[in-house]
Amino acid sequence: MGGHVDERLIIISGDSHAGMPTELWTEYLPERFHDLLPSLREDNVVYPTAVALQGKKLGVAGHPEHLEAHTNGWHGLHDPVLRIADMDREGIAAELIYLGDSRLGDLFHNVTNRVYPLDAWEAGAKAWNRWAADNFGFAMDRFLVTAAIGPCVDMDVAVAEIEWIAEHGFTATYMPGYVHHAAMPPLYDAYWDPFWSVCEETGIAVVVHAGYGSEHGSVFPHFARMYDACAEAAGTTDQDALFEHADAISQESLDFFFEFLNQNVDARRPMWQLMLGGVFDRHPRLRYVPTEIRLDWVPAVLQHLQRVLDAHPELPAQRTPSEYWHSNCLTGASFIHKAEVEMRHEIGIETILFGRDYPHPESTWPHTRDWLRDAFEGVPDDELRLMLGENAIRFFDLDRARLAEIAKRIGPTIEELHAGDPVRPDLMDNFALRGGYLKPAERDSRIPILDRELQKDLAGMGAAD
Repeated sequence: MGGHVDERLIIISGDSHAGMPTELWTEYLPERFHDLLPSLREDNVVYPTAVALQGKKLGVAGHPEHLEAHTNGWHGLHDPVLRIADMDREGIAAELIYLGDSRLGDLFHNVTNRVYPLDAWEAGAKAWNRWAADNFGFAMDRFLVTAAIGPCVDMDVAVAEIEWIAEHGFTATYMPGYVHHAAMPPLYDAYWDPFWSVCEETGIAVVVHAGYGSEHGSVFPHFARMYDACAEAAGTTDQDALFEHADAISQESLDFFFEFLNQNVDARRPMWQLMLGGVFDRHPRLRYVPTEIRLDWVPAVLQHLQRVLDAHPELPAQRTPSEYWHSNCLTGASFIHKAEVEMRHEIGIETILFGRDYPHPESTWPHTRDWLRDAFEGVPDDELRLMLGENAIRFFDLDRARLAEIAKRIGPTIEELHAGDPVRPDLMDNFALRGGYLKPAERDSRIPILDRELQKDLAGMGAAD
């Protein structure tokens, strides 16, 4: 793809977040579940405070510009007008929007609350979807909304919800099992075929986001442990006092959340269940988007899955894992690391989409142009266009002409993206602290852990003993 010197880049972020204001919960949640809200409101004191305390201990918000943005500039999380203004400032023509943020908890359907009844979870997911349609529906060319997912205990209900979100202009849905419950079948099970079929028919992609696969209610006790440790040290739950005692958070808690957010093997399970379990063969137009779970492990895992398939030719997969990766997958490179850019050809140039993860503390926001300028230094123009937007246009079948018109107004040229002095050393240090920007690549270091989980699935997918 050639281009003129003044051509504006179409930048589509593969990752951002939105949350329903808590004062709207009663408006969107059926009244029969309102008696659960006092407990949920307690959860949504503990959860956001614990996340903020963790950030204080790690010093993530210590950079002045970052601290200012996350104190005063995050309200685009729920205000679409402010979000568009911020997208324009950062040159983002469109972005995928997901549920989940530490400042606005969700209605029973996330991993950040206690255990609630499955029908409340279902109602909460639907409530988020209806709020998102009302809130963002006026600009679905820029807001690529991903639906919340219920427990899927009634497949007719789950299919009807996919039809509803498709009718309302959504781009994707969270993958079933983002939050897991004991009765949920594995993704290769025939139970899910109606779900995959309706996603194919409507063009709705399925997203696996960081945190995928956690048992309903299993993460909340870890938030409570951090909160309680600081409260015990402070002798009070006064917010200012809690933050003065953030050091009371244990290393064990920090290690848990690092693993949960960055190296969760459960979030990789859908990849082999869909590939080796024959789902992509039964549903060849199904589109799968793993995001915010890194990219630096993908080549090694594809090679490992190929070895498993070679050893078990009786598995239902009709093509190689690499072929499925290139035909059915687009990976969200949320706050992309330098090492991942270096690995782009191993991963597959046409399978990568940059994500800014707005407005999370680890995100590229509010320094997206600086982050891109450093991360993609020396990358050929055609490859840059693909990873910043063209891959999304192809994969999601977006209106390129419309996005190009938006980019003419707000997008940078390639020259502008690479112009200027090198990124300030203090900002580079902050990138490394808040988003792991300079971490070495994982590659095959976690294959033994992953293989133990994969072995649990092989018999169910059709492998012989």
